[in-house]
Amino acid sequence: MRAVLADLTTPRYLLTAAAQKLPGGRGKNAGWGPGGVLRFSSRQPTPELPAADGRWVRLRPELAGICGSDVAVAHAKSSFVLSAFYSATQQIPGHEIVAVVADTGPQVTAVAPGDRVVVDPVLSCIHRGFQPVCRSCAEGFPYICERFDQPGITGCHSPTLGFDAALGGGWAEQVVAHESQLHPVGDVPSHRAVLAEPASIALHAALHWRRRGDRVVVIGPGTIGLLVVAALRKLHPDLDIVVVAPDDFGRRVALESGASRVIPTGPAAVEALAEQDGGRLLRPRLTRTPILEQGVDAVFDCVALPETLDLALHLLRPTGMLVLVGGAGTQQVDWSLVWNRQITVQGTINFGPEPALDGTHTMTRVVEWFRDDDYRIDHLVTHTFDLTAWRAGLETASAGPRAQAVKVTLRPNPDLPLVAPRA
Repeated sequence: MRAVLADLTTPRYLLTAAAQKLPGGRGKNAGWGPGGVLRFSSRQPTPELPAADGRWVRLRPELAGICGSDVAVAHAKSSFVLSAFYSATQQIPGHEIVAVVADTGPQVTAVAPGDRVVVDPVLSCIHRGFQPVCRSCAEGFPYICERFDQPGITGCHSPTLGFDAALGGGWAEQVVAHESQLHPVGDVPSHRAVLAEPASIALHAALHWRRRGDRVVVIGPGTIGLLVVAALRKLHPDLDIVVVAPDDFGRRVALESGASRVIPTGPAAVEALAEQDGGRLLRPRLTRTPILEQGVDAVFDCVALPETLDLALHLLRPTGMLVLVGGAGTQQVDWSLVWNRQITVQGTINFGPEPALDGTHTMTRVVEWFRDDDYRIDHLVTHTFDLTAWRAGLETASAGPRAQAVKVTLRPNPDLPLVAPRA
Protein backbone atom coordinates (compact mmCIF):
# COMPACT_ATOMS: atom_id res chain seq x y z
CA MET A 1 0.00 0.00 0.00
CA ARG A 2 1.00 3.66 -0.32
CA ALA A 3 2.08 5.36 2.91
CA VAL A 4 4.19 8.14 4.35
CA LEU A 5 6.80 6.69 6.73
CA ALA A 6 8.74 8.31 9.54
CA ASP A 7 12.18 6.89 10.39
CA LEU A 8 12.85 8.01 13.96
CA THR A 9 16.08 6.17 14.56
CA THR A 10 18.34 8.40 16.65
CA PRO A 11 20.91 9.19 13.91
CA ARG A 12 18.21 10.15 11.38
CA TYR A 13 16.34 12.23 13.95
CA LEU A 14 19.45 14.09 15.09
CA LEU A 15 20.48 14.72 11.48
CA THR A 16 17.08 16.24 10.75
CA ALA A 17 17.26 18.37 13.91
CA ALA A 18 20.71 19.65 12.95
CA ALA A 19 19.60 20.41 9.39
CA GLN A 20 16.95 22.80 10.72
CA LYS A 21 19.75 25.18 11.73
CA LEU A 22 21.15 25.44 8.21
CA PRO A 23 20.02 28.20 5.80
CA GLY A 24 16.53 27.35 4.60
CA GLY A 25 16.26 24.65 7.25
CA ARG A 26 12.54 25.10 7.87
CA GLY A 27 11.87 24.10 4.26
CA LYS A 28 14.62 22.55 2.17
CA ASN A 29 16.24 20.83 5.14
CA ALA A 30 13.05 19.89 7.00
CA GLY A 31 12.05 16.31 7.70
CA TRP A 32 10.49 15.88 4.27
CA GLY A 33 13.67 16.94 2.47
CA PRO A 34 16.63 14.73 1.40
CA GLY A 35 17.88 12.66 4.32
CA GLY A 36 14.99 13.75 6.54
CA VAL A 37 12.92 11.55 8.83
CA LEU A 38 10.00 11.28 6.39
CA ARG A 39 9.71 9.44 3.10
CA PHE A 40 7.02 8.06 0.79
CA SER A 41 6.60 4.33 0.11
CA SER A 42 4.38 2.79 -2.52
CA ARG A 43 5.04 -0.77 -1.25
CA GLN A 44 4.43 -0.59 2.48
CA PRO A 45 3.06 -3.88 3.87
CA THR A 46 -0.61 -3.75 4.77
CA PRO A 47 -1.11 -3.89 8.56
CA GLU A 48 -2.57 -7.14 9.85
CA LEU A 49 -5.59 -7.52 12.15
CA PRO A 50 -4.30 -8.71 15.57
CA ALA A 51 -5.20 -12.41 15.78
CA ALA A 52 -5.67 -12.54 19.56
CA ASP A 53 -8.91 -10.52 19.48
CA GLY A 54 -11.54 -10.81 16.76
CA ARG A 55 -12.82 -7.25 17.22
CA TRP A 56 -10.31 -5.47 14.98
CA VAL A 57 -11.28 -3.58 11.84
CA ARG A 58 -9.44 -2.59 8.66
CA LEU A 59 -10.15 0.98 7.53
CA ARG A 60 -9.53 2.98 4.37
CA PRO A 61 -8.96 6.63 5.38
CA GLU A 62 -11.07 9.16 3.54
CA LEU A 63 -9.19 12.14 5.00
CA ALA A 64 -6.44 12.38 7.61
CA GLY A 65 -5.34 15.56 9.31
CA ILE A 66 -1.84 16.93 9.75
CA CYS A 67 -1.54 17.65 13.47
CA GLY A 68 0.90 19.90 15.30
CA SER A 69 2.55 16.78 16.70
CA ASP A 70 3.08 15.53 13.13
CA VAL A 71 4.72 18.84 12.23
CA ALA A 72 6.91 18.49 15.33
CA VAL A 73 8.06 15.07 14.09
CA ALA A 74 8.78 16.52 10.65
CA HIS A 75 10.97 19.23 12.19
CA ALA A 76 12.56 16.92 14.79
CA LYS A 77 11.03 18.95 17.62
CA SER A 78 9.36 16.14 19.60
CA SER A 79 10.00 15.74 23.33
CA PHE A 80 12.81 13.36 24.27
CA VAL A 81 11.06 12.78 27.61
CA LEU A 82 7.95 11.48 25.83
CA SER A 83 10.06 9.10 23.73
CA ALA A 84 9.70 6.74 26.72
CA PHE A 85 6.10 6.23 25.56
CA TYR A 86 6.53 6.84 21.80
CA SER A 87 9.34 4.36 21.31
CA ALA A 88 8.60 3.04 17.79
CA THR A 89 11.33 4.04 15.37
CA GLN A 90 9.21 3.27 12.30
CA GLN A 91 5.96 5.22 12.20
CA ILE A 92 3.09 5.89 9.82
CA PRO A 93 1.75 9.27 10.93
CA GLY A 94 -1.88 10.32 10.96
CA HIS A 95 -4.17 10.03 14.00
CA GLU A 96 -6.96 12.40 12.89
CA ILE A 97 -8.98 10.06 10.70
CA VAL A 98 -12.34 9.76 8.99
CA ALA A 99 -12.50 6.42 7.18
CA VAL A 100 -14.62 3.78 5.52
CA VAL A 101 -14.71 0.27 6.97
CA ALA A 102 -13.06 -2.16 4.53
CA ASP A 103 -13.33 -5.44 6.43
CA THR A 104 -13.81 -6.68 9.98
CA GLY A 105 -12.70 -9.39 12.35
CA PRO A 106 -15.05 -12.28 13.16
CA GLN A 107 -16.37 -10.82 16.42
CA VAL A 108 -17.06 -7.26 15.24
CA THR A 109 -20.71 -6.25 15.70
CA ALA A 110 -20.63 -2.44 15.98
CA VAL A 111 -19.72 -1.63 12.36
CA ALA A 112 -19.89 -3.24 8.92
CA PRO A 113 -18.02 -2.81 5.64
CA GLY A 114 -18.97 0.47 3.98
CA ASP A 115 -19.70 2.33 7.22
CA ARG A 116 -18.09 5.75 7.65
CA VAL A 117 -16.40 6.20 11.01
CA VAL A 118 -14.10 8.51 12.93
CA VAL A 119 -11.37 7.08 15.14
CA ASP A 120 -10.40 7.57 18.76
CA PRO A 121 -6.71 6.72 18.30
CA VAL A 122 -5.90 5.92 21.95
CA LEU A 123 -4.79 2.33 22.63
CA SER A 124 -5.35 1.53 26.30
CA CYS A 125 -5.21 -1.69 28.34
CA ILE A 126 -8.39 -3.14 26.82
CA HIS A 127 -6.99 -2.83 23.28
CA ARG A 128 -3.59 -4.18 24.24
CA GLY A 129 -5.17 -7.26 25.84
CA PHE A 130 -4.12 -6.55 29.43
CA GLN A 131 -6.17 -7.94 32.32
CA PRO A 132 -6.53 -6.68 34.92
CA VAL A 133 -6.43 -3.18 33.53
CA CYS A 134 -4.15 -0.54 35.06
CA ARG A 135 -5.35 1.86 37.74
CA SER A 136 -5.93 4.75 35.30
CA CYS A 137 -8.08 2.60 33.01
CA ALA A 138 -9.97 1.12 35.99
CA GLU A 139 -10.75 4.62 37.28
CA GLY A 140 -12.18 5.73 33.94
CA PHE A 141 -9.13 7.47 32.46
CA PRO A 142 -8.03 5.16 29.61
CA TYR A 143 -6.56 8.14 27.76
CA ILE A 144 -3.73 8.25 30.33
CA CYS A 145 -3.24 4.48 30.51
CA GLU A 146 -0.22 3.36 32.52
CA ARG A 147 0.81 0.77 29.93
CA PHE A 148 1.25 3.05 26.91
CA ASP A 149 4.83 1.79 26.54
CA GLN A 150 3.80 -1.88 26.37
CA PRO A 151 2.46 -3.10 23.00
CA GLY A 152 0.58 -6.18 24.19
CA ILE A 153 -1.34 -7.90 21.40
CA THR A 154 -1.29 -4.78 19.21
CA GLY A 155 2.44 -4.68 18.55
CA CYS A 156 2.09 -0.88 18.81
CA HIS A 157 4.85 0.90 20.74
CA SER A 158 3.01 4.19 21.23
CA PRO A 159 -0.04 5.48 23.13
CA THR A 160 -2.10 5.98 19.96
CA LEU A 161 -2.48 5.08 16.32
CA GLY A 162 -0.40 7.24 14.01
CA PHE A 163 2.88 6.86 15.89
CA ASP A 164 3.87 3.32 14.92
CA ALA A 165 3.79 1.38 11.67
CA ALA A 166 2.43 -1.76 13.38
CA LEU A 167 -1.26 -0.85 12.97
CA GLY A 168 -0.64 1.90 10.45
CA GLY A 169 -1.82 5.48 10.47
CA GLY A 170 -4.03 7.87 8.57
CA TRP A 171 -1.28 8.81 6.12
CA ALA A 172 -1.66 5.45 4.42
CA GLU A 173 -4.22 3.66 2.29
CA GLN A 174 -5.15 1.36 5.17
CA VAL A 175 -5.07 1.45 8.97
CA VAL A 176 -6.23 -1.04 11.60
CA ALA A 177 -8.30 -0.08 14.67
CA HIS A 178 -10.32 -1.81 17.38
CA GLU A 179 -14.09 -1.57 16.98
CA SER A 180 -14.34 0.19 20.36
CA GLN A 181 -12.24 3.02 18.90
CA LEU A 182 -14.75 3.71 16.13
CA HIS A 183 -17.62 6.21 16.11
CA PRO A 184 -20.03 6.04 13.13
CA VAL A 185 -20.64 9.39 11.43
CA GLY A 186 -23.11 8.50 8.69
CA ASP A 187 -23.39 11.39 6.23
CA VAL A 188 -21.47 13.97 8.28
CA PRO A 189 -19.48 16.09 5.77
CA SER A 190 -15.89 14.97 5.39
CA HIS A 191 -14.42 18.35 6.32
CA ARG A 192 -16.27 18.19 9.64
CA ALA A 193 -15.71 14.51 10.37
CA VAL A 194 -11.92 14.71 9.98
CA LEU A 195 -11.91 17.16 12.91
CA ALA A 196 -13.36 14.60 15.35
CA GLU A 197 -10.06 13.87 17.11
CA PRO A 198 -8.83 17.46 17.62
CA ALA A 199 -12.38 18.58 18.42
CA SER A 200 -12.55 15.92 21.12
CA ILE A 201 -9.22 17.10 22.55
CA ALA A 202 -10.61 20.64 22.61
CA LEU A 203 -13.86 19.62 24.31
CA HIS A 204 -11.94 17.58 26.89
CA ALA A 205 -9.81 20.65 27.61
CA ALA A 206 -12.84 22.92 27.90
CA LEU A 207 -14.52 20.55 30.36
CA HIS A 208 -11.61 20.81 32.81
CA TRP A 209 -12.89 24.28 33.73
CA ARG A 210 -15.97 23.94 35.93
CA ARG A 211 -17.36 27.37 35.25
CA ARG A 212 -16.54 30.00 37.87
CA GLY A 213 -17.10 33.40 36.29
CA ASP A 214 -17.94 34.86 32.92
CA ARG A 215 -14.69 35.71 31.12
CA VAL A 216 -11.98 33.44 29.70
CA VAL A 217 -9.01 33.86 27.38
CA VAL A 218 -7.88 31.41 24.69
CA ILE A 219 -4.29 31.87 23.53
CA GLY A 220 -3.53 30.68 20.01
CA PRO A 221 -5.84 30.65 16.95
CA GLY A 222 -4.57 27.36 15.54
CA THR A 223 -6.75 24.29 15.05
CA ILE A 224 -6.89 23.32 18.72
CA GLY A 225 -7.35 26.89 19.94
CA LEU A 226 -10.21 27.53 17.53
CA LEU A 227 -11.85 24.23 18.46
CA VAL A 228 -11.53 25.15 22.15
CA VAL A 229 -13.34 28.40 21.31
CA ALA A 230 -16.07 26.48 19.46
CA ALA A 231 -16.45 24.03 22.36
CA LEU A 232 -16.64 26.79 24.97
CA ARG A 233 -19.27 28.57 22.87
CA LYS A 234 -21.39 25.40 22.69
CA LEU A 235 -21.02 24.70 26.42
CA HIS A 236 -21.51 28.32 27.56
CA PRO A 237 -23.46 30.38 24.99
CA ASP A 238 -23.23 33.54 27.12
CA LEU A 239 -19.52 33.29 27.98
CA ASP A 240 -17.19 36.16 27.12
CA ILE A 241 -14.47 34.37 25.13
CA VAL A 242 -11.42 36.51 24.39
CA VAL A 243 -8.83 35.18 21.93
CA VAL A 244 -5.19 36.28 21.79
CA ALA A 245 -4.15 36.33 18.12
CA PRO A 246 -1.04 37.74 16.43
CA ASP A 247 -2.40 38.70 13.01
CA ASP A 248 -5.45 39.54 10.92
CA PHE A 249 -5.93 35.95 9.76
CA GLY A 250 -6.00 34.70 13.34
CA ARG A 251 -8.43 37.42 14.34
CA ARG A 252 -10.79 36.57 11.50
CA VAL A 253 -10.92 32.82 12.09
CA ALA A 254 -11.24 33.30 15.86
CA LEU A 255 -14.37 35.42 15.42
CA GLU A 256 -15.79 32.89 12.94
CA SER A 257 -15.25 30.16 15.56
CA GLY A 258 -17.26 31.92 18.24
CA ALA A 259 -14.87 34.35 19.95
CA SER A 260 -16.48 37.39 21.51
CA ARG A 261 -13.48 39.56 20.67
CA VAL A 262 -9.79 39.37 19.87
CA ILE A 263 -6.84 41.09 21.55
CA PRO A 264 -3.16 41.40 20.57
CA THR A 265 -0.32 39.28 21.89
CA GLY A 266 2.23 39.99 24.61
CA PRO A 267 1.97 42.76 27.22
CA ALA A 268 -0.51 44.57 24.94
CA ALA A 269 -3.04 41.83 25.75
CA VAL A 270 -3.05 42.80 29.42
CA GLU A 271 -3.30 46.49 28.55
CA ALA A 272 -6.20 45.79 26.16
CA LEU A 273 -8.26 43.86 28.72
CA ALA A 274 -7.71 46.56 31.35
CA GLU A 275 -8.81 49.24 28.90
CA GLN A 276 -11.86 47.31 27.67
CA ASP A 277 -13.12 45.81 30.92
CA GLY A 278 -11.48 47.75 33.72
CA GLY A 279 -9.20 46.28 36.33
CA ARG A 280 -6.07 47.72 37.86
CA LEU A 281 -2.66 47.17 36.30
CA LEU A 282 0.15 46.26 38.66
CA ARG A 283 3.61 46.87 37.18
CA PRO A 284 6.48 44.78 38.59
CA ARG A 285 10.01 46.16 38.52
CA LEU A 286 12.30 45.09 35.66
CA THR A 287 9.63 43.11 33.75
CA ARG A 288 7.58 44.17 30.73
CA THR A 289 4.24 42.50 31.40
CA PRO A 290 1.85 44.06 33.92
CA ILE A 291 -0.37 41.99 36.20
CA LEU A 292 -4.11 42.38 35.66
CA GLU A 293 -5.89 42.72 38.98
CA GLN A 294 -9.53 41.66 38.57
CA GLY A 295 -8.29 39.34 35.86
CA VAL A 296 -10.01 36.59 33.88
CA ASP A 297 -11.42 33.37 35.28
CA ALA A 298 -9.57 30.90 33.08
CA VAL A 299 -6.93 30.87 30.36
CA PHE A 300 -6.63 28.07 27.81
CA ASP A 301 -3.06 28.21 26.50
CA CYS A 302 -3.05 26.33 23.19
CA VAL A 303 0.52 27.35 22.34
CA ALA A 304 2.44 26.73 25.59
CA LEU A 305 5.60 28.67 24.88
CA PRO A 306 7.36 30.59 27.67
CA GLU A 307 5.88 33.90 26.54
CA THR A 308 2.31 32.56 26.36
CA LEU A 309 2.55 30.81 29.72
CA ASP A 310 3.89 34.03 31.25
CA LEU A 311 1.05 36.03 29.67
CA ALA A 312 -1.55 33.58 30.98
CA LEU A 313 -0.33 33.93 34.57
CA HIS A 314 -0.44 37.74 34.32
CA LEU A 315 -4.03 37.65 33.00
CA LEU A 316 -5.57 35.34 35.61
CA ARG A 317 -7.42 36.47 38.69
CA PRO A 318 -6.58 34.91 42.07
CA THR A 319 -7.80 31.27 42.20
CA GLY A 320 -8.17 31.24 38.41
CA MET A 321 -7.28 28.24 36.24
CA LEU A 322 -4.65 27.84 33.54
CA VAL A 323 -5.52 24.92 31.26
CA LEU A 324 -2.38 23.80 29.47
CA VAL A 325 -3.62 22.56 26.11
CA GLY A 326 -0.48 23.14 24.07
CA GLY A 327 2.41 20.69 24.21
CA ALA A 328 4.76 22.39 26.65
CA GLY A 329 8.32 21.13 26.72
CA THR A 330 11.53 22.30 28.36
CA GLN A 331 10.88 25.97 29.14
CA GLN A 332 11.89 28.61 31.64
CA VAL A 333 8.88 30.34 33.16
CA ASP A 334 8.52 32.39 36.34
CA TRP A 335 5.88 30.47 38.29
CA SER A 336 5.71 32.99 41.18
CA LEU A 337 2.13 34.00 40.42
CA VAL A 338 0.94 30.38 40.64
CA TRP A 339 1.57 30.17 44.38
CA ASN A 340 1.17 33.90 45.06
CA ARG A 341 -2.37 33.97 43.61
CA GLN A 342 -3.28 30.32 44.23
CA ILE A 343 -3.71 29.56 40.53
CA THR A 344 -4.56 26.05 39.37
CA VAL A 345 -2.48 24.74 36.46
CA GLN A 346 -4.37 21.92 34.73
CA GLY A 347 -2.74 19.74 32.11
CA THR A 348 -4.94 18.06 29.52
CA ILE A 349 -4.34 15.28 27.00
CA ASN A 350 -6.45 13.09 24.72
CA PHE A 351 -10.07 12.41 25.75
CA GLY A 352 -12.47 9.63 26.73
CA PRO A 353 -15.34 9.02 29.17
CA GLU A 354 -16.15 12.45 30.63
CA PRO A 355 -17.27 12.79 34.28
CA ALA A 356 -18.62 16.24 33.42
CA LEU A 357 -20.85 14.59 30.77
CA ASP A 358 -22.03 11.79 33.07
CA GLY A 359 -19.61 9.36 31.48
CA THR A 360 -20.44 10.13 27.85
CA HIS A 361 -17.38 9.70 25.63
CA THR A 362 -15.99 12.99 24.36
CA MET A 363 -16.07 11.89 20.74
CA THR A 364 -19.69 10.75 21.07
CA ARG A 365 -20.66 14.30 22.04
CA VAL A 366 -18.54 15.81 19.28
CA VAL A 367 -20.20 13.61 16.65
CA GLU A 368 -23.57 14.84 17.95
CA TRP A 369 -22.35 18.42 17.60
CA PHE A 370 -21.29 17.77 14.01
CA ARG A 371 -24.98 17.78 13.07
CA ASP A 372 -25.56 21.19 14.67
CA ASP A 373 -24.95 24.24 12.47
CA ASP A 374 -24.25 26.30 15.61
CA TYR A 375 -21.02 24.33 16.07
CA ARG A 376 -18.77 26.75 14.22
CA ILE A 377 -16.10 24.64 12.54
CA ASP A 378 -16.90 24.62 8.81
CA HIS A 379 -14.08 27.06 8.01
CA LEU A 380 -11.31 25.12 9.74
CA VAL A 381 -10.24 22.66 7.02
CA THR A 382 -8.50 25.02 4.65
CA HIS A 383 -6.38 22.68 2.50
CA THR A 384 -6.58 19.09 1.22
CA PHE A 385 -3.77 17.32 -0.65
CA ASP A 386 -3.51 13.91 -2.26
CA LEU A 387 -1.27 11.57 -0.28
CA THR A 388 1.36 11.81 -3.04
CA ALA A 389 1.51 15.59 -2.37
CA TRP A 390 2.32 15.05 1.32
CA ARG A 391 5.37 17.32 1.14
CA ALA A 392 3.19 20.23 0.01
CA GLY A 393 0.79 19.40 2.80
CA LEU A 394 3.53 19.56 5.42
CA GLU A 395 4.92 22.79 3.98
CA THR A 396 1.46 24.36 4.17
CA ALA A 397 0.78 23.10 7.69
CA SER A 398 4.18 24.35 8.84
CA ALA A 399 3.53 27.78 7.33
CA GLY A 400 0.18 28.10 9.12
CA PRO A 401 -1.17 31.67 8.94
CA ARG A 402 1.44 32.62 6.33
CA ALA A 403 -0.33 30.15 4.02
CA GLN A 404 -3.79 31.10 5.33
CA ALA A 405 -3.92 27.55 6.73
CA VAL A 406 -5.70 26.15 9.76
CA LYS A 407 -6.26 22.40 9.34
CA VAL A 408 -4.45 20.75 6.45
CA THR A 409 -5.56 17.25 5.44
CA LEU A 410 -4.29 14.42 3.27
CA ARG A 411 -6.46 12.21 1.05
CA PRO A 412 -4.97 8.68 0.99
CA ASN A 413 -7.72 7.05 -1.12
CA PRO A 414 -8.88 9.45 -3.85
CA ASP A 415 -11.35 6.84 -5.12
CA LEU A 416 -13.39 7.31 -1.93
CA PRO A 417 -15.82 10.18 -2.55
CA LEU A 418 -15.78 13.02 -0.04
CA VAL A 419 -19.13 13.79 1.57
CA ALA A 420 -20.11 17.37 0.85
CA PRO A 421 -22.06 19.68 3.20
CA ARG A 422 -25.82 19.73 2.92
CA ALA A 423 -27.13 22.26 0.42
